Amino acid sequence: MTMEAAAMTKFDLTALITDVADMIAAHADELTTLDQAIGDGDHGLNMKRGFEAVRAETAALAEKPLPEALKAIGTKLVMTVGGASGPLFGTLFMSLGKELPADPGRADLAAALAKSIDAVAARGKSQAGQKTMLDVLYPVQAAVSAGKSAREVADAADQAAEATKPMKAIRGRASFLGDRSIGHIDPGARSTALIVRAVAETLESGA
Repeated sequence: MTMEAAAMTKFDLTALITDVADMIAAHADELTTLDQAIGDGDHGLNMKRGFEAVRAETAALAEKPLPEALKAIGTKLVMTVGGASGPLFGTLFMSLGKELPADPGRADLAAALAKSIDAVAARGKSQAGQKTMLDVLYPVQAAVSAGKSAREVADAADQAAEATKPMKAIRGRASFLGDRSIGHIDPGARSTALIVRAVAETLESGA
């Protein structure tokens, strides 16, 4: 299924929330290991806690229009994901909720992603190339804008996360390591790619 077809389909929020939470839970240990190398070592636990909190409210969220559900998810992530990740992922979802119409098409999704990524960049005072989640978000937005399929968008996210490995961290706790941050995938970039993969696979399955 193309991203255009998926975006024009009514979002099954129950499936999306469940699949994203499952994906993060399944990779929590991996995220923790990545974060132990260049961060506090708690990214996996924090992300799992946040999305489990969102999962606990699935029934209520599924009753809301898509924009309101996204805003509520963002708020919950801010409240439950520790460290810098909570505000950043929360900003992403809240901004998407602000920018997306109830029944988005491809152009709506691409535009909303662009504005939401800018909001994350402003919140984190960061930009592409600094070894952060932005290094995945910008390629994802570009892939959506270019008309790539859901699978291709997910592949672009995975490749972008892997591409943070040779980067030197400029922002966040990893930046304190200087050159020692080189050679490690950024945990936030990896968790972003996992979320994109879960969403893409759910949409591709016809949810």
